[in-house]
Amino acid sequence: MRYNQLGRTGLFVSELCLGTMTFGGGEGIWRQIGDLQQADAERLVGRAIDAGINFIDTADVYSQGLSEQITGLALKNLRVPRDRVVVATKVFGATAESANTRGASRYHIMDGIKASLKHLQLDHIDLYQIHGFDPATPIEETVRALDTLVQHGHVRYVGVSNWAAWQIVKALGIAERHGLARFETLQAYYTLAGRDLERELVPMLNSEGLGLMVWSPLAGGLLSGKYGREQQGESGSRRTTFDFPPVNRERAYDCIDVMRGIAEAKGVSVAQIALSWLLHQRAVTTVIVGAKKVEQLDDNIAATKVELSADDLAKLDAVSVLPSEYPGWMLERQCEPRRNQLEQSRNRSVK
Repeated sequence: MRYNQLGRTGLFVSELCLGTMTFGGGEGIWRQIGDLQQADAERLVGRAIDAGINFIDTADVYSQGLSEQITGLALKNLRVPRDRVVVATKVFGATAESANTRGASRYHIMDGIKASLKHLQLDHIDLYQIHGFDPATPIEETVRALDTLVQHGHVRYVGVSNWAAWQIVKALGIAERHGLARFETLQAYYTLAGRDLERELVPMLNSEGLGLMVWSPLAGGLLSGKYGREQQGESGSRRTTFDFPPVNRERAYDCIDVMRGIAEAKGVSVAQIALSWLLHQRAVTTVIVGAKKVEQLDDNIAATKVELSADDLAKLDAVSVLPSEYPGWMLERQCEPRRNQLEQSRNRSVK
């Protein structure tokens, strides 16, 4: 297991992060995603820790708070030393029916941290993330509220999930201007079947030094090897009960065809190829893997040992490449002469 620097911080996290969305169950989509109870969840947490995973991600809305509770109790029951695990959770979604129990307002954030600390049975959270963008709350209010949590010691670092590049950069500018805690991470959807964040978000991450935490690396199970043009998965499987995130199926099937060939040649699973591809992307800090069974987690963990050759990566890139869009194609055209000059200058300096 490799450990990567988290954004511009001095914190190092494992290249795989254990996601806990399958913990708890409850009603609606949470039961469809997973309903692992305490004993089964503890087996997954214990296996992850034994494999060298030191990063666990949850959220206050997963199973209406049950996921946080199960995660916290698992760490306590397994007697995991606090310095062996980096715990991340998120705030934003509705935690009750009243008007102010959702969003990224100071009001909701202050209530949210108290509830999450209680659920997790912790005195601080290592990474506290805003789970979505709130059009009703000024970004400065959100940034200032998070800084208060850092100053009070409730939170060590702050991050964001599912924001656009311009929104994140605006928040970073506010934080820098006022000397506030800045976002250090982005948690975002990224797979071979969905490379949209490469257009704006990856260049922004590289420019501003944020770490990337990947959610749903198997596209909601679509890249698990159970699906293809001629196979639609088992009855009751994740994609058949909860068809999310949205994916262009034809492009995804093209990717799966190539992935299956590489997987067969290496004697590994299709899922391991999907995860390994992500682990080969320079922008990726950690990949969040969730599971319902220890066997699934073991298969995910094995992806850290899968090496993809330059030829493998070229094939996967070719089949999954994003269609050209403006202003990307114009930037590519106009910037080429200056990129060539820069490359020549670098080559001369190396010599």
